[in-house]
Amino acid sequence: MVLRFSQLFLRTLRDNPAEAEVASHRLLVRAGYIRRAAPGIYSWLPLGLKVLAKVEAIIREEMLAIGAQEVHFPALLPKEPYEATNRWSEYGDGLFRLKDRKDADYLLAPTHEEMFTLLVKDLYNSYKDLPVTLFQIQAKYRDEARPRAGLLRGREFIMKDSYSFDMDDDGLEASYQAHRAAYIRIFERLGMEIVIVSAVSGAMGGSKSEEFLHPTQIGEDTFVRSQGGYAANVEAVTSIVPEDIDFSDAPAAEVADTPDTPTIDTLIAAANDIRSKGDRVWTAADTLKNVVLSVVLPDGGRQLVVIGVPGDRSVDLKRVEANIGAHLPFDGDLQVEQASDQDLKRHLGLVKGYIGPGLSVDSRVLGVQGSTGILYLVDPHVVNGTTWITGANIRGKHVFGLVAGRDFEWDGTIEAVEVREGDLAPDGSGPLESARGIEMGHIFQLGRKYAEALHLNVLDRNGKLSTVTMGSYGVGVTRAVAALAESNHDDRGLIWPRSVAPADVHLVAAGRGDEVFEAAATIASDLEAAGLEVIYDDREKVSPGVKFGDAELIGVPTILVVGRGLVDGEVEVKDRRTGTAENVAVEDIVEHLNRVVRGE
Repeated sequence: MVLRFSQLFLRTLRDNPAEAEVASHRLLVRAGYIRRAAPGIYSWLPLGLKVLAKVEAIIREEMLAIGAQEVHFPALLPKEPYEATNRWSEYGDGLFRLKDRKDADYLLAPTHEEMFTLLVKDLYNSYKDLPVTLFQIQAKYRDEARPRAGLLRGREFIMKDSYSFDMDDDGLEASYQAHRAAYIRIFERLGMEIVIVSAVSGAMGGSKSEEFLHPTQIGEDTFVRSQGGYAANVEAVTSIVPEDIDFSDAPAAEVADTPDTPTIDTLIAAANDIRSKGDRVWTAADTLKNVVLSVVLPDGGRQLVVIGVPGDRSVDLKRVEANIGAHLPFDGDLQVEQASDQDLKRHLGLVKGYIGPGLSVDSRVLGVQGSTGILYLVDPHVVNGTTWITGANIRGKHVFGLVAGRDFEWDGTIEAVEVREGDLAPDGSGPLESARGIEMGHIFQLGRKYAEALHLNVLDRNGKLSTVTMGSYGVGVTRAVAALAESNHDDRGLIWPRSVAPADVHLVAAGRGDEVFEAAATIASDLEAAGLEVIYDDREKVSPGVKFGDAELIGVPTILVVGRGLVDGEVEVKDRRTGTAENVAVEDIVEHLNRVVRGE
């Protein structure tokens, strides 16, 4: 049915909404696709639902093409499955929790791993039933502390999530690669540029993990890539670790007075006044900076960790959050903050501005008794034999010539420092370049984490119980709408890719005479009969300028104008993407637009 503008539930806006921070948010509201219901929560209007449905249809078609089968779970879920996997507590404040009238606990699902696993457990019990892949397109809920950027980070959002169930790792790899190929096709059909990057699994667990990022300056994710083809989320970048250094003839470490040197800059200035470093001056790279962080645990408690990093590098808290779980006996996403003054006061061995690696350090070197008892991790560049200037855990004193592996030990290594442009790619493919992007999809090889927690076992070929291995694969559906709007607009409005546009043609009747509206209505009907979707601006008392402004704001890629040229038997076809226009004879317009829309 032709969408007549005079009857369409739509009001375009001339002014930007006050709360909108990014272009996609501003334009989707102004063009009448969404309306704000509450912070991070949006109502979808008719045009918005048309775009959303087309995005969903592309995703659904590609999932079905790899043999996935669609299911649909409730958003309101009981507590018990999430308790079994510890995620009831691990999700922390990000989970919407509620009670029913009988005081039973429920949640609004942020994700559905448990429900998929239990469904397969309920229905399947033999290797003959596998492999199977299930998917759904459904609303998710996360209590974002600071929802922002419209649909890009909201409290309610729609995702496609799918899960593969296989008997062994070879089957999991095949399912993973099938999804990877399907995702490439999905984003190609959406007309969206994507960079596939290595990622960390985080709270999801599992082994192999990749993100599908849409490059854009407003993206919340930072990734790096090399000219040689390496690409990774910064959390997943691994350092090129130097070889150990022979320290058998290294001189003994010495403690020196360094008053008023609580920062790296002041320390370097003092170090060069105290003594020289052979044929060059000391630099920040010669120092070992010991950064105290506080890990916020799932139960709300706080655990301190000290991370030793070269002084010319800053600690990236997102990288720490992604990698700290391997060093702590807790599952789930952990929040990491700079330690507060109160945190430091609870540990007298931590002298702010002069903290050294005092957990396993020889007390005779540092002049302190005992250790702080805090987990001590170091950057991978700290290897045996490297020599450092670092804090002495005594106010106003630093240690010169402290040798790693001789004078101090550590509890583990962690990728924690910022990744900088020019750093070498770990695969040897050249220097790294930094960019920002929006995470559009993420695929994981989950393995057996959830199957073991929920006892998903089936009989193998030998009649023995075997734990199923799983993969997890997500695409942000509402986020895709926002990302497409973000990357397809100009100063006049949206410019949708044809694959997701709310219509094929936006027809504007630009005139006052009955003959213009009669001709436009006939053309609209003919286009519809030819299988094209049409928005027809049939408003009679609205100026052509307002109609053109609305057409450009709404963003259908082809605008058809029936107006002054009608006396010569012509109408005007405008390409919203290129700004070009051409006149076409009325009798040829249906055939012409068929070719334009279908690319024939």
